[in-house]
Amino acid sequence: MRQDYAGIRVLVTAGPTRESLDPVRYISNRSTGRMGYAVAQAAAARGARVTLVTGPVSLLPLSGVDTVAVETTQEMYDAVLARLPDNDVIIKAAAPADFRLEVVADKKIKKDGQDLTITLQPTPDIAAAVGAAKGAKILVAFAAETHDVIDYARRKIVAKNADLIVCNDVTAEGAGFEVETNVVTLLYPDGRREALPLMQKSEVAERILDAVRTLLNPSFRPKAESKPPPLL
Repeated sequence: MRQDYAGIRVLVTAGPTRESLDPVRYISNRSTGRMGYAVAQAAAARGARVTLVTGPVSLLPLSGVDTVAVETTQEMYDAVLARLPDNDVIIKAAAPADFRLEVVADKKIKKDGQDLTITLQPTPDIAAAVGAAKGAKILVAFAAETHDVIDYARRKIVAKNADLIVCNDVTAEGAGFEVETNVVTLLYPDGRREALPLMQKSEVAERILDAVRTLLNPSFRPKAESKPPPLL
């Protein structure tokens, strides 16, 4: 495996976050963390010093990766912003919850036959906070959408001050959550875009890292290498 990330410090986020409703229930999403773990694994194999900030997942820990486990979006926000000064590249592959409960019940809410009304408030925007503070660092954000994918991704790349957006339609066959494959488009601030075919998430991770390496050094030209082992 080539060591083109030697000396580069990469922070990756992965997985979902959870926002409690009561001591038993929570709000979350379908993210498994596979994409983020694949990026972290590939970056470490290519010589990077990798920090992985991960929400709750069922994946095995990665060897050679400094892993920080979090549960809520606020915890992920705090972990990422605290480590921002120590990293060169931030790859936001996580799918943190966008909303949390305004009031979390301190006891299990009992079903009484009546409708339950809850009030949600927005969680901190991690990518936007990184984009506002990153300076010359590289920020890669993800846009998992169900429609108007490119349009939403273009808006996001501006709103987050990102250097690259990895966007996809999670309703497409073989893409999105709970599968080992993905179909993504890489979108740049200058309007360039590269649509990738259906491929393993480990392969998508390599293509993302190739794109980031070019952003770090425009003269970089990736070479074909053997594939990393799949995540278990």
